[in-house]
Amino acid sequence: MKKNKNRLKAYSLSEILVVLAIIGILILLVMPSQTAVISQAKSLEAQNMLAHLHGLQKNYFYRHSKYADNFEDLGFEQEKTIEENGQAVYLITIEEASSNSFVAKARALADFDGDGVFNEWQIDEKRNLKETVKD
Repeated sequence: MKKNKNRLKAYSLSEILVVLAIIGILILLVMPSQTAVISQAKSLEAQNMLAHLHGLQKNYFYRHSKYADNFEDLGFEQEKTIEENGQAVYLITIEEASSNSFVAKARALADFDGDGVFNEWQIDEKRNLKETVKD
């Protein structure tokens, strides 16, 4: 009888494995819905950078009566991208610039949902911000 009194109550290894398996299944069910939230959060970077670039382009236009076709004229500095061991997930480019219009794009350098499609945003001189390629 002494042997039963000294025994500690504990979970068996099989009980712990069952609980871990259930937790793993629940995580797999939640992950697909989280990728959309992650994609939306990261796209805010592109929207903010393009809005900032739009403001710089408008200031340049008011001074020079044309839009700039390079970042140096605007004083815009692209943050270091993830390809350069930085934090920026989007690469900003000026696609076209003339005396009366410009188009700038932000292209994602990471595939957020793993489908091979990279997110892309665009802005023009009228501040029309749109998502041209959805990820």
